Amino acid sequence: QVQLVESGGGLVQAGGSLRLSCAASGRTFSSYVMGWFRQAPGKEREFVAAISRNGGYRYYADSVKGRFTISRDNLKNTVYLQMNSLKPEDTAVYFCAADFQRPGLPIFAVTAYEYDYWGQGTQVTVSS
Repeated sequence: QVQLVESGGGLVQAGGSLRLSCAASGRTFSSYVMGWFRQAPGKEREFVAAISRNGGYRYYADSVKGRFTISRDNLKNTVYLQMNSLKPEDTAVYFCAADFQRPGLPIFAVTAYEYDYWGQGTQVTVSS
């Protein structure tokens, strides 16, 4: 079992930056591909970014490519999402998620149902 706790959300002006963190419990954090999703009011949860077990591979949604960076620290059991050049359309609740995978080339799932564990979410609001 993995428990995930997000932090770092808040209110920021357009063009600003935020860094989200997701702390995981358990000793098997490095066995999981980690992902970030977001959900705006009235919309479905959408994929944002994912990172492989050792951090060597990363995958981004087109809407955030070049502005967001996902990273992880397996010694601290934490995954991060650095968000720069924020836009009002980035406003959403951001969730981190864990997808158990065996060693090898990662498979980056972009649909929520493929992830095994979820955090409670953190609100990000970008004002214009």
